[in-house]
Amino acid sequence: MQITRAAGLLVAVAVGGCSGRADLSDQGDQTRLSPNSVVGVSGARRLSRTEYDDTLRDLLGDTSSSGFAMLPPDTHDPFDNDYRTQLTSPTLIEALETLATNAAARVLADPAKRSALLPCAPSGPSDAACFRDFIARFGRRVLRRPLGDEEIQSLIGLQSFSIEAHDFFTGVELVIRALLQHPEFVYRIEVGTPVAGSNGGIYRLNNFEMATRLSYFLWGSTPPDWLLDLADTGRLQRSDDVRSAASRLLQDSRARSRVNRFHALWLGYHQLPHPMDLTRALQTETAALITKVVFEDRSDYFDLLRANQTYVNDYLARHYGLPSPGSSAFQWVSYGSTGRKGLLSHGSVLSAGAKFSDTSPTQRGIFVRTRLLCQQVPPPPPNVNVDQPPTSPTSNCKADRYASHSSVGSCAACHQNLDPIGFGLENYDQAGRYRTTDNGLPQCSISGNGRIAEMGAFNGPGGLEDLLLASGQLEQCVVTQVYRFAMGRRESGDDGGLISALTARFRSSNHSFTQLLLDFVSDETFAFRKNE
Repeated sequence: MQITRAAGLLVAVAVGGCSGRADLSDQGDQTRLSPNSVVGVSGARRLSRTEYDDTLRDLLGDTSSSGFAMLPPDTHDPFDNDYRTQLTSPTLIEALETLATNAAARVLADPAKRSALLPCAPSGPSDAACFRDFIARFGRRVLRRPLGDEEIQSLIGLQSFSIEAHDFFTGVELVIRALLQHPEFVYRIEVGTPVAGSNGGIYRLNNFEMATRLSYFLWGSTPPDWLLDLADTGRLQRSDDVRSAASRLLQDSRARSRVNRFHALWLGYHQLPHPMDLTRALQTETAALITKVVFEDRSDYFDLLRANQTYVNDYLARHYGLPSPGSSAFQWVSYGSTGRKGLLSHGSVLSAGAKFSDTSPTQRGIFVRTRLLCQQVPPPPPNVNVDQPPTSPTSNCKADRYASHSSVGSCAACHQNLDPIGFGLENYDQAGRYRTTDNGLPQCSISGNGRIAEMGAFNGPGGLEDLLLASGQLEQCVVTQVYRFAMGRRESGDDGGLISALTARFRSSNHSFTQLLLDFVSDETFAFRKNE
């Protein structure tokens, strides 16, 4: 087989495929929008590394997680899907080609996976009908829409390599490689239909674009066949239809993984600076609590912060100093009188804010302000060396050192709003273990007393949770973080009305997290996009 000729065809098919795109626009009343609705800006979004791997898993049964290893790292702020940071580069293009080539080879080397790809049994290398059926079926799954006739014809040309090699699957492999490098596979490109009276600025998504937006929000992966079938028959136009489809998506285990992924990114424990065994144990503990509250009990979302038990095995119980359950298997164990409570007592969450080989009251204060209260913290002045730990002329104790650097100079005003929050969590080290003194300094006792200036005093994670819950500010921040995750960007002034409306619904639903997701996707603005 002429590899050079094949490679040239792959590039032509992948880059030129958009020109053959089928007409998928909606017609009629679907292009209307309520006068008071404000649509958020939306851009082309590239699959994150995790989304890429999960998509390959669902398309090909490929669990190699090769994308995470080879694709350029995603920017986390805190989410990994902000389209404004997803820059194209030669490194990205080369990685996509290698990934596509390797994925195609892996799936065709597995007889069971190879057979599952085909909707037919080929009679030989030149079976054009079977080859066309494969292209149409697999192409719809990869590009998340039906292929146009011109696109199918371009890919059918690759069957000449099957005939040349006397192997039907030679052409199949080339089709897989081409489609996995297609711009509409790598990017979620939304076109839609212009809304009357919007001067070309607002567009209603077509059914397939809705299926894609829904699936990547709730699963982090490509739409399943049943969702594409709904799109194909026009049943993703009405809010009730969208809500029904979303409810079905939420019943799948992939929705549980996606909700856990949202929390891991939001709260910063998707990657932890600990040995692998401890990292896995901490992430298992937190995922179990989220799954229990959100999906199993379907209780008040803020039971995450009120929980008086946690999910540990003997190893993690010893780490925390909790009574061992007597098993290497994870079990629910009461916190008892330890003072721990809820999610903020988990070592996964307490790992955030480490600096200078220890916890940083400043970084933990920033974490609470930005992640839990959605406030903005200004950057330090450019003349301040943030890599220099604070010092005190009279004491090595952390409380004295931080008091010194937050009481004078240009940094004082900001640190006074940050450091006292972090000191309320100081009894817990960067892996969540309880301590009474500074590391290596037994003469430096830790009080665990903290304060949020505008709310009041607290002690420890449980006290902080009580204070945050009483403030009423958590609800809007949770909704805001969900919005950022769903839209792949931070909110702007135009998004305030929708966030406030969703917050009110979240509050009235007894803080049901799944209802929040359903309310969001069934809001009419979810079906529209606005040009940047």
